[in-house]
Amino acid sequence: MMNRELLTISNLRTYFHTPEGTARAVDGISFSICQGEAFALVGESGCGKSVTALSIMRLLQQPAAFHAGGSVTFNGADLTALPEGEMRKIRGNKISMIFQEPMTSLNPVFTIGNQIIEVIRLHQCLGKASSKERAVAMLNRVGIADPAMRYNSYPHQLSGGMLQRVMIAIALSCHPELLIADEPTTALDVTIQDQILSLLRELRSDFGMAMLLITHDLGIIYENADRVAVMYAGALVETAGTRQLFESPAHPYTVQLFRSIPARGKRGGLLQTISGTPPRFLYRPEGCRFADRCQRVMSICREADPLLKAISADHLVACHLHDPDRPAAAFKDHSAVSGQFTERAPLKQAQAKALLAVNGLSVYFPVKKGVFKRTAGYVKAVDGVDLTVTEGMTMALVGESGCGKTTFGKAVIRLLQPSGGSVTFDGVNLASLSPGRLRRFRRNFQIVFQDPFSSLNPRMMVKDIIQEPMLPHGIGSSHSERMSIVSNIMESVGLDADMLVRYPHEFSGGQRQRIAIARVLSLRPKLLVCDEATSALDVSIQAQILNLFNELKKSYALTYLFITHNLSVVEYLSDMVAVMYLGRIVERGSTAEVFDRTKHPYTRALLSAAPSVGAAERGEKIHLTGDVPSPIAPPRGCHFHPRCPYRMDRCEEMYPSPSCFSETHSCSCYLYSG
Repeated sequence: MMNRELLTISNLRTYFHTPEGTARAVDGISFSICQGEAFALVGESGCGKSVTALSIMRLLQQPAAFHAGGSVTFNGADLTALPEGEMRKIRGNKISMIFQEPMTSLNPVFTIGNQIIEVIRLHQCLGKASSKERAVAMLNRVGIADPAMRYNSYPHQLSGGMLQRVMIAIALSCHPELLIADEPTTALDVTIQDQILSLLRELRSDFGMAMLLITHDLGIIYENADRVAVMYAGALVETAGTRQLFESPAHPYTVQLFRSIPARGKRGGLLQTISGTPPRFLYRPEGCRFADRCQRVMSICREADPLLKAISADHLVACHLHDPDRPAAAFKDHSAVSGQFTERAPLKQAQAKALLAVNGLSVYFPVKKGVFKRTAGYVKAVDGVDLTVTEGMTMALVGESGCGKTTFGKAVIRLLQPSGGSVTFDGVNLASLSPGRLRRFRRNFQIVFQDPFSSLNPRMMVKDIIQEPMLPHGIGSSHSERMSIVSNIMESVGLDADMLVRYPHEFSGGQRQRIAIARVLSLRPKLLVCDEATSALDVSIQAQILNLFNELKKSYALTYLFITHNLSVVEYLSDMVAVMYLGRIVERGSTAEVFDRTKHPYTRALLSAAPSVGAAERGEKIHLTGDVPSPIAPPRGCHFHPRCPYRMDRCEEMYPSPSCFSETHSCSCYLYSG
């Protein structure tokens, strides 16, 4: 129940000393969080969301970061004025924080149990035995199977979802009044994400805890927040109740963020994007911070900084369009977040030939044990997959982490050696090619990785990064001809030619992904494997990259194998969908068939777990229990039966044969086989 204000932030300013000057990362923000309330902070990367959270906890590194003004009042005490000794009694006890990447937040040399006990004994008057009892109880409370055993495990022995649960157990071990969750599910697939968010909702209810949720996933905010604040360039531009904000966004920045969301109603067209990038904290423009990117900019926007003003009950907007003295200028617009599904007919063999034909593909990794490293078994990462991708198609491959999607993508382009089966590309059996011929043939298929920063050489300029693969393939007869090709490719991916003499660290995440795409386009491939190519991007940058993929598909006659766990991206971009579980395809079909006429229980669970904004309900939620079984010893029969809510006795006997529902739609499940 929301009543008294638990946390009140008033005109908070957090600045950083830099060699170039003072960076105003948080520049005068004010909001409050009530007891038991879920308050969300949303905005593009670099807008100051995480710095706000770290400012509340006083975890920023000094002297580079410094408090430049304002107050943070928690339970009547100003945290900015407390001595460090008093702040330690609150941090981790009354206010806790879940960080984005649990593996970097947990100490790899200490057991899980030791790391939970450390927090409990620091803040609670409990002995070692009582602390261990509470730690095991918390592990059980957050859904860790066999908590007594996991208590003695090390972080590297747990999956990503389990590590995030451990972080939650540490954060909640002292029953805090406020939990700060900074991108708590960004690196997780939809089913684990759904489990974590459901757990947080349940624990909030049980403990009467308030939560500050920081995320760029608007679907998560829509389903989990009571109120939302939109942050841009270090300041708040709009605050409102969640439903009110999504139904009637007022600030042009909020409206354009919502328009960037990929959805079925936008299928077949380009997503609306926000031009440019947020201003640098060092050089804040005069007037409205959003003026340079706003489609409704006026002369006053360049002169005066708008203040947060109420346009209705509990709805505040900082925009001159909504100034009470300018009623005629009121900006009424709604984000198109829903609509009718436009089905694209899948390309059939009569229309286009099969560019990629995969038959019985298997990829096994040997497990070595003992002093003599004998093979004790195999990790069956990909286990007999058949898949056909026709020219011009976008085939999406979805499934939980650890189901073999990335291994499959690497195996079809021979970055990994298959253990069995065949891969035929454009009529050529790749297994029949010698290493030399395969090397020359590789220009026909390329891969775009998830993190462009780790896949670009930090010591090379952009012009050299894009040229590098052209040299061994003999593309361009001279340096000047290659530079001409590079310049044209840079233009086609939306980058300026003057960027060619910069290094990767000088670009934003979206720009680095464009450079990675430009590099593979230099070879003019026929097939692009995109491995989570948009998962680490903000919704606005993601929209730009998705538009780019659509444009390049037409201009370069590309075919895509798109590996992702973002189902809204799949719904918007793909022609066909294959759902993978524990190394096997369990359902495949056109996008409309898989999303609207779902058959396999696993596919239903994926769809029901995906957060959505204003979309039609996908039916009853299916919460999967436990993690994906080990591919070293997959379950007998149907691999999904231990987690399936509809399992039958025969599911354990043998793997079900595919049942066909149309020319393109099939499903391997005993619910449909005789």
